[in-house]
Amino acid sequence: MKLEYDIIVVGGGHAGCEAAHAAACLGAKVLLITIDMTKMAEMSCNPAMGGIAKGQIIREIDALGGYSGIVTDRSMIQFRMLNRSKGPAVWSPRAQCDRGLFVREWRRIIEENENIDLWQDNVNELLIENDQVTGVKTKLNALFYAKAVIITVGTFQNGLMHVGKTKLEGGRISETVSTGITEQLAEFGIESARLKTGTPARLDGRTINFKVLEEQKGDREIRRFSFLNTVLPDQQLSCYITYTNEEVHEILRKGFGDSPLYTGVIKGTGPRYCPSIETKIVTFKDKDKHQLFLEPEGWNTNEYYLNGFSSSLPLDIQYEAIQKIKGLENVKMYRPGYAIEYDFFMPTQLNHNLESKKIGYLFFAGQVNGTTGYEEAAAQGIMAGINAWKKMEGKDAFILKREEAYIGVLIDDLVTKGVDEPYRMFTSRAEYRILLRQDNADSRLTKMAIEIGMASEERKKVYFEKEKTREILNGLIKNTSLPPEQINTFLKNKGTTEIRQKVKLIDVLLRPEVTLSDLFFAISESIDQDVKSAYYFNEIVESIEIESKYKGYIEREKLLAEKIGRLDEIKIDRGIEVDSLLSISTEGRFKLKKYKPETIGQAARISGISPSDINVLLLYMGR
Repeated sequence: MKLEYDIIVVGGGHAGCEAAHAAACLGAKVLLITIDMTKMAEMSCNPAMGGIAKGQIIREIDALGGYSGIVTDRSMIQFRMLNRSKGPAVWSPRAQCDRGLFVREWRRIIEENENIDLWQDNVNELLIENDQVTGVKTKLNALFYAKAVIITVGTFQNGLMHVGKTKLEGGRISETVSTGITEQLAEFGIESARLKTGTPARLDGRTINFKVLEEQKGDREIRRFSFLNTVLPDQQLSCYITYTNEEVHEILRKGFGDSPLYTGVIKGTGPRYCPSIETKIVTFKDKDKHQLFLEPEGWNTNEYYLNGFSSSLPLDIQYEAIQKIKGLENVKMYRPGYAIEYDFFMPTQLNHNLESKKIGYLFFAGQVNGTTGYEEAAAQGIMAGINAWKKMEGKDAFILKREEAYIGVLIDDLVTKGVDEPYRMFTSRAEYRILLRQDNADSRLTKMAIEIGMASEERKKVYFEKEKTREILNGLIKNTSLPPEQINTFLKNKGTTEIRQKVKLIDVLLRPEVTLSDLFFAISESIDQDVKSAYYFNEIVESIEIESKYKGYIEREKLLAEKIGRLDEIKIDRGIEVDSLLSISTEGRFKLKKYKPETIGQAARISGISPSDINVLLLYMGR
């Protein structure tokens, strides 16, 4: 018996689920192989989706027809819009999720797709012929053949967990390790290295004294991550804030002698932006406390996640230190924090479609590319799934540009710059933040999803209805004039200057004291009832207001993006003898040979290649 598929996805995490579902939606026959079918898209660390820049990524995935946003909405237990005190370019949605419900929703979605088969096993070998992948071999000696393979094994590849001096092989606590692929790919010249991440202890909520803690409630208005009309919770669970103290720090210092971080046992590089608690007290010696968040893991569990207290210290040290934290004096643990080291593959060895440069039809997505975070993994997953299908069909790759999506920034950073620590997305990594807002992700990307074939009929209907509504409301504010007697009372109440003659709504809106929702309330009789009752009405109103008030900044960024984007259209001749271009710096020549950028724009974004190096290239190419 020869089991054949179009695409095999190895790994059932966030990247794997999005990859499998995307390829299957496009018509590919997909096999998803995972070590544990009860842990589909498991939230290995904190039980939350979104956050700074990450929320934008989830909305982009949804706009492209992915499912991370839908699953987040269905499992949401708390919602907050972060950065509201700052400009709309950096407003970022974040949701606490029911961890168990999140997994069950993803598994239901995968199992409902008739184009996806599931197989519970561990892949330890790739089948490769003539530098092209043809299938996989599993630990059970099962052979599966395919036209393309997507590797999304997360932290499981040669994973090693640490709790003090205790070391356990595995990709997640109590789960087996994946082996074989790293060693095999090394024979084909594919480089790998080690990274490290960690997670805190999980606590029994029945033993937490919430009365002495600071409560952090969700926003009064719950927003959707999906652009579809998903069902949202009618109530929310609170998080709680507490702090470490000097006594806690002293206890933690006692364990440094047995810490794998400080004894040299851990070799992998950890995430700089999400340090362990031991790293915090060493790096920030002047701080006598660090903020911690107690986050609920679900509606029907007592389990709490101690955000901010990741650790690989010995079990007894963790326990002793945690019980000196306010509100946790009598707390009991469900399991300790631990660090994990794992293999990743240098992403500079990939093309922008996430296909290996050395082995044809082999794609990589998620933490195996050096990223950290569910959102970054899911984004790579949907792109790998789409591109594996496109490659199989002989179609052009689907590449998002930096000015089109945070997903474009993420992938371009990975394949052109590489990583020397776990890569985490921030709004500061994007040059065109005002263009890449969370509110306009569907306007930016859903048309592309329709063209590819990723958009469902429901999504198409909502998208076209919403764009029509946007056009109607834009026309209303640009063409409607109000006389003084109709608007002055409103303006006076808002603390802004009254008018003496008719003024268009758009001119009133540009006043900082005025919001578009207030204006529409003042002229509500002018708005069609069907438009006002649409579930997305408030979101469109907010988006139109942003585009109106920030029009100058938006237009300037568009012009800049177009100017710089032209460099991405200039292909670098593969026949160039880089070593002969002595006017390029030594480092510049080395980086050009190592990363082999396809365009001038990509070359310009590689660290170590200077503007003068780019000028030499342009001159050589007659530009």
